[in-house]
Amino acid sequence: MGQTGETSLPLTWGGKADANVAWKAALPGTDAKAAPDQNQSSPVVAGGRVFVTASYWPGGKADPKAHPEHHVACYRAADGRQLWDVTVAPGPWLFADLRGGYTAPTPAADADRVYVVFGSAVIAALDHAGRPVWRKDIVPHKFDVALAASPVLVGDTVVLQCDELDQQSRLVAFDRATGETRWEEKRPKVGFAHSTPVLATVGGKPQLLVSASNAVQGVDPASGRVLWTCAARGDTVSPVLGGGLVYVDSGRGGPGFAVDPTGAGDVTKTHLKWKLPQVPEGYSSPVAAGEFLYRLHAPDVLRGVRLATGETVFTERLPGVSTSSSPVATPDGRVYCASAGKSYVLKAGPTADVLAVNDLGDGGPASPAVADGALFLKGRRWLFCVRMRE
Repeated sequence: MGQTGETSLPLTWGGKADANVAWKAALPGTDAKAAPDQNQSSPVVAGGRVFVTASYWPGGKADPKAHPEHHVACYRAADGRQLWDVTVAPGPWLFADLRGGYTAPTPAADADRVYVVFGSAVIAALDHAGRPVWRKDIVPHKFDVALAASPVLVGDTVVLQCDELDQQSRLVAFDRATGETRWEEKRPKVGFAHSTPVLATVGGKPQLLVSASNAVQGVDPASGRVLWTCAARGDTVSPVLGGGLVYVDSGRGGPGFAVDPTGAGDVTKTHLKWKLPQVPEGYSSPVAAGEFLYRLHAPDVLRGVRLATGETVFTERLPGVSTSSSPVATPDGRVYCASAGKSYVLKAGPTADVLAVNDLGDGGPASPAVADGALFLKGRRWLFCVRMRE
């Protein structure tokens, strides 16, 4: 949900002197003639390693009649050295429409493995040396335009939201070690979704917060059973919990919804606390910091909302900011609207207090990964590590 415990992230980076840029490394497919996919996925960090996914057509031209190569690459977090770059065999879905891209899902990683999903309808696990552990086709694959949900680690399972067309929606939990299906919960009344669930604690118990094109829900992460449901629209944006409320909006334009997640059953009439009448398009997810919610949307706008009431306390134009990259909040009161392009660092609060503006010149839709005092930023061509120089 965009929260980090890091308090030593740099305020400024880049410029002519590459201030606080510890390293940059080429992404797969950028050092040869290739036609890249949209490659919206973000980096993840585990065990001193940075994992990224990327897809590209080696011939130099995007071909709707052929899958792009699906790559998983690993870099050493300390110095950016690429340790390996391996391919995952595509799944069964060949896109007729390339708008959504094959590489929207972000990987997940633990101490042993990295788990990746590609839009061709395939999920796979590799160990930290790049060796394949397991691979599964995702069937059926009646997704709307693309598969964008990222895998979520819950206990000893990998949960994937497969909300689809034609009443084929479902949640699936795969065994982390083997890839075998632990459970599958069908969701025939739920519409399609491109969002990723988030794991939260509500009333001292874990809940998986799940949104789709016609509902936001609290789900038992051990079984997929729906605990509560509210009629809302959240088909591209991950929910966020802040101030005791779950907030979600569509990401494609439309109202925003804040729901009390402590109810049971259909809580649309009892636990819907407030609505924003209109949130313009923005494919990033919001972040909560203190009393406020921060939401990036078109046209290059950061909106601040008071969580308790839904009051918009500011809308600030941030020229060049990526509205596809989700912001990160730190415990020392900063909000990082960061990407490998133009980034803004703000002081959390009821006004848009911009502390710094930075630009690495490689703008892209990925969100930052944060680990060990560093920001890892994935652009179109480069992966950057930004940390305070000693």
